[in-house]
Amino acid sequence: MFSRKDLVKLMVPLIIEQILSVLVGMVNVVMVAKVGEAAVSGVALVESINILIIQLLSAMATGGAIVAAQFIGRKDKERACIAANQLVLSTVVVTILITIIALAGNSVILRVVFGQIEKSVMDSAKIYFYLSALSYPFLAVYNACAALYRAMGNSKVSMKTSLGMNVISIAGNTICIYILHMGVEGVAIPTLVARIFAGLFMLYIIRNPKNDIHVDKSLRLGYHPEMIKNILRIGIPNGLENSMFQFGKLMVQSLVSTLGTAATASFAIASNLATIEYLPGNALGLGLITVVGQCVGAGEYGQAKKYIKKIVAVTYGIVAVVAVVMAVFAPQIVQIYNLNADSSAIAVKLMIVHSICMIVWPLSFTLTHGLRAATDVKFPMVVSVFSMWAFRIGFSYLLVLQFNMGVMGVWIAMFIDWFFRAILFTLRFLSGKWMNQSHI
Repeated sequence: MFSRKDLVKLMVPLIIEQILSVLVGMVNVVMVAKVGEAAVSGVALVESINILIIQLLSAMATGGAIVAAQFIGRKDKERACIAANQLVLSTVVVTILITIIALAGNSVILRVVFGQIEKSVMDSAKIYFYLSALSYPFLAVYNACAALYRAMGNSKVSMKTSLGMNVISIAGNTICIYILHMGVEGVAIPTLVARIFAGLFMLYIIRNPKNDIHVDKSLRLGYHPEMIKNILRIGIPNGLENSMFQFGKLMVQSLVSTLGTAATASFAIASNLATIEYLPGNALGLGLITVVGQCVGAGEYGQAKKYIKKIVAVTYGIVAVVAVVMAVFAPQIVQIYNLNADSSAIAVKLMIVHSICMIVWPLSFTLTHGLRAATDVKFPMVVSVFSMWAFRIGFSYLLVLQFNMGVMGVWIAMFIDWFFRAILFTLRFLSGKWMNQSHI
């Protein structure tokens, strides 16, 4: 169903988009470092919450994309468009509620999640969290529309929009921080403006009736409970899995914050750099949703299996190159963040160990995109939630508090989590049980 040219056309823009997404996050951290380590720590802590929200939105968008992709595979464009309308409707309603809660409970949420942290770090976090929350509805619309374009096999649109969003963000950061000498607001305000632009632009172009999948031109979205149920049947397990994953990371982040500013800053930088190594798998995983979703919709399970193997293999090839580069040049890369000597040394060690353990990451994460696209969502959810609580969180507290391993203990716990996932997901794929799920 997909030629090599089709796959390249789909995957390359996704990889570029993911690079742009990571780049702007790294630039934000580098630029805010000019304000001081307290600002870096505050932004990093809130970014943990933001990622939790983004993962929730992405899960809903993925649910809608899988439903729409399967309808496209069946050549049922009318119902694919109904799915698009309901995806936009549900994501907007959910994110408006989240935004209201985040704005009203700003300081309370931060204290509950991160406990007692230094006042300067908390002050920076409050400002960044408030302005971030305002962007959630626009980010939700962008994610939903981008997912719908990917379901059509068109990833160039979201790539170009992401480029525009990043240009606005980086240009705004430069003006606000280096010219106007603003603090954390100098990073948060441009990010808000960029997300407003991206959300409104994507909503505008997804209304084009020439698209195989489009939203009603007058935004008369209607209400189709059965379609929303189909979207949520995939989105909720995926969302619960991602939310628990990010919630677990927040708990771990809270643990790290008790180890002092140096540990918090080094962990934040290492986590930020680690996203570069996740890039290929995340991008190709998004493309896998489109490919497998359309194959399953057309009843071509043999082709779906072939594409999963091929894309995971490609992921391994790219990840290997990136991980080697990151490990070899870790000291030089960490220097970009202007940390003190102690924080830099810890961050370098974390990055080298992380690069080595990336050997198991594609089987832990990229592979699951193919399973979910075939509507096999419950098994990955159960495995992921169990592994997060039993290994990543449980072993983090054990290794840090009982064995005094410091921030490296958190890293080791994460790798144990990866290995467990990789084993179970590989066995699931080889068993073929993912093909026997109920479909849309």
